[in-house]
Amino acid sequence: MDEILRFVGGYWWIVFPLMGVASGVGGWWSKYTKDRHKRRLELIRAKAEAKALAAQALPAGVAESDARTRADRLTRLMDAHDDVTRRWLDYELDVAKLIAFPTMSDGREPLTAAFLRAKKVADELRPPSAQARLDADALAEYRDAVHDYEVAFDVAEQDARRVRDSGFTEAERKRLHRAQQLLQVAVDTSATPAERQVAYKRVREELDGLIAVSEEAIEVLEKKVAPPIEQRRPPEPA
Repeated sequence: MDEILRFVGGYWWIVFPLMGVASGVGGWWSKYTKDRHKRRLELIRAKAEAKALAAQALPAGVAESDARTRADRLTRLMDAHDDVTRRWLDYELDVAKLIAFPTMSDGREPLTAAFLRAKKVADELRPPSAQARLDADALAEYRDAVHDYEVAFDVAEQDARRVRDSGFTEAERKRLHRAQQLLQVAVDTSATPAERQVAYKRVREELDGLIAVSEEAIEVLEKKVAPPIEQRRPPEPA
């Protein structure tokens, strides 16, 4: 340690130039770091601007063609979505089909529950129109949801047609059978209005507690049971 101090004492005049060099190096390094960071920011900004300009410079014909392609794909997806919904409503609004294939209206059935969940997802992702501006990710998500909706419905329908009323007891199956026979009378235009009304009420009684019939299905059935308005009008005086 004493030798180091004697050396420094003998060459004290070197200390100040060295401090200047260190200070200069530090300042140069700080400036180099700042300049490098600035260049990186400028490069990022330039790339973003170039991307925006490229999008704006896209030929009108190409842009219109891409928009039409997306709209066509979206139209086909929405048509497929609507087709599955129509097939579902054929069961949901037709009491005769609900009696024949009761699991289609039972949300406690695993396959029916899976279909209803898939329907909810597809409905939530459905765009307002085929002209909606969806990016690639949103379009792919909706496409997958519609596909899941189709598959889930097909599986639930096939299972419903396979099992029919096998999940019911013997007494419950007899009630379903009576409901089917009474329903034929209720919608038979050759029967009297009174006969049709009595049959309709007995259909409701037989199905009570067995099958969940929606209000919309009841409304459709009541329109079929009610005699035409022309038949209910009193005859006009001669």
